[in-house]
Amino acid sequence: MKTAVRTPPASDRAVAAGATRARVFVGLGANLGDPRATLDQAQLELRSLAGDAGFRASSLYRTAPIDASGPDFLNAVASFETPLSPRALLAALHAIERRFGRARPYRNAPRTLDLDLLLYGVDDGADGDARGGLRISGDGLVVPHPRAHLRAFVLEPLAQLWLDGTIPGQGRIADLRDAVRAAGDQRIERLPAT
Repeated sequence: MKTAVRTPPASDRAVAAGATRARVFVGLGANLGDPRATLDQAQLELRSLAGDAGFRASSLYRTAPIDASGPDFLNAVASFETPLSPRALLAALHAIERRFGRARPYRNAPRTLDLDLLLYGVDDGADGDARGGLRISGDGLVVPHPRAHLRAFVLEPLAQLWLDGTIPGQGRIADLRDAVRAAGDQRIERLPAT
């Protein structure tokens, strides 16, 4: 049985371990309206959370819905540094979703915008050890995202940005991506840049 890992209450006010900024990975997805325009605009919103702190975004990917209905999704992953705590960042992501008209009428409903906090407090391996950051579970916040290691629409763009990284408790991103590819049951297509 996995043990839930909780951050101390102070983590709601400052980033983990006394750092001034934390590197994060956020998944973006949309399948209603104009998904490409929505993801472009959402990336601008995420850049505003990052300031000048190394914002990067993957290519866009077209994917079939998984455990959901509606048209194909467009997905991407963004990486940036933020001074926000995990909970404050999640609140900011939800606020961005609401500005784009996100409704949650039922689980896995089609959506105008979906922003998922995939990884928080990532060590990008400057010392040779690429780690996937904090493990947090409780009060509506779970990091790493609980299904990230199973989804091509997360793993393909995540590998594009951080191939040598890890998802805590799951393994290397490259290995997880390769396993999902080998299963062959998730349709995904990398889209050309426009």
